[in-house]
Amino acid sequence: MDLYFSCSLTGGRQDQPAYAAMVGHLQALGHRVLTAHLASEAVMAADGELSPEAVFERDTAWLRACDAVIAEVSIPSHGVGFEIAYALEWGRPVLCLAQGGVRVSKMLTGIRQPGFTFGTYQTSDEALGRMEAFLARY
Repeated sequence: MDLYFSCSLTGGRQDQPAYAAMVGHLQALGHRVLTAHLASEAVMAADGELSPEAVFERDTAWLRACDAVIAEVSIPSHGVGFEIAYALEWGRPVLCLAQGGVRVSKMLTGIRQPGFTFGTYQTSDEALGRMEAFLARY
């Protein structure tokens, strides 16, 4: 599957190792992660060269082209919220994952739209298992 992985960039990068593990696992399962660069430590430098318009056009094109979206939402992010809404409007299935105990916006946890799943995890293995279960449905 072609997947769009969404995570915080400007909101904070303290969970970058978790993002890298998630993307690496998805790739090891044979999925193409269109946004694999977001899990890199160097993403801010790489995307820093692009204009806001270029990022918007590139990322919305990937959202339209992907088969599903997986978003790590433990760190609040305007961009991630927009990407989730955009994907749902285009009929893409979306999995939102948050670390257990982290407060997540009720705008996300309250979504009852078909194709949307929200889950929490305590360990990286649990997060990886939730991703696999979600993708198995599609």
